[in-house]
Amino acid sequence: MRENYTNNEFEREHIGEEIYSKPVRAGKRTYFFDVKATRGDDYFITITESRKKSLPDGEVFYEKQKLHLYKEDFEKFAEGLDEAIGFIKQTKPEYFE
Repeated sequence: MRENYTNNEFEREHIGEEIYSKPVRAGKRTYFFDVKATRGDDYFITITESRKKSLPDGEVFYEKQKLHLYKEDFEKFAEGLDEAIGFIKQTKPEYFE
């Protein structure tokens, strides 16, 4: 019953209380790395990719994609990401110049 909550209360109760946020602007995209806490004080990360888009009539909107990363996956996710970036650094070092 959302009508019994303020927006902030609803978000904390159902989405997670925001603890930390780091925006990263990268060309036409912005990435948001948000650390949130559950009611049980377990942290999770929401990674959001936001891209500015335009409709043919000129109206502007933001297309968003989200990934939720939970505490039990932090280490494996970081290892996989580091390995994938390491591979790209070896095979395409010019991407990092």
